[in-house]
Amino acid sequence: MTSAVQIRNLEKLYPLAGGVVAALRGVSFEVPQGDFVSIMGPSGSGKSTLLNLLGCLDRPTAGEYFLGGENVAEMSDDQLAEVRATRLGFVFQSFNLLSALTVVENIELPLYYSGRLNRDSRARCHSLAKRVGLGDRLDHRPAQLSGGQQQRVAIARSLVNDPRFMLADEPTGNLDSATTLEILQLLKELNDEGRTIVLVTHEPEVAALTKRTILLRDGLVQSDELRTPGAPR
Repeated sequence: MTSAVQIRNLEKLYPLAGGVVAALRGVSFEVPQGDFVSIMGPSGSGKSTLLNLLGCLDRPTAGEYFLGGENVAEMSDDQLAEVRATRLGFVFQSFNLLSALTVVENIELPLYYSGRLNRDSRARCHSLAKRVGLGDRLDHRPAQLSGGQQQRVAIARSLVNDPRFMLADEPTGNLDSATTLEILQLLKELNDEGRTIVLVTHEPEVAALTKRTILLRDGLVQSDELRTPGAPR
């Protein structure tokens, strides 16, 4: 099976006044295309650092990161920006919606910033809003939506460039149990359509619904467990 992601001996060091802190100390794993992976670990284990590197928001101190066969660690800043804009989808715990914009305008935002907003792409944004169950909320603003609906907007926005690789950072952390299952069901459907998803979570019940869990501790992979995920209901 073709790999969506390969990381080899990835290290990230942060120089501080009292010395160097090693957030990642030689992490290696592979994510095949179409996988649905959860990353877990206690505070300080390196989860956030790893997510930033996978999302091309930071550079490793050492090691290799291949995204679709290309070594991202060797890309220029402009190339990394292009990867973020066209090949990755991001979903965050805090939704990161703009309060002054409507549902459809928030979905359109990545296209606006990249200069690719036109009649056809606007139609795609309307279609994505319907895809996540918000076809009747197009003109609503975030304050008029529930937390689950806001996260659905964020997921639709992450899909606007049709990425094959999605990164989700605690996407259900601010949601109640019922809404958590709804969002996980939506992510599972996207995975079933062929999208590769890496999800960071501290909730075992969320990780249990993914195909695989990588546990980090002290900047290293402590375990890498495959499972038959349960079906969200």
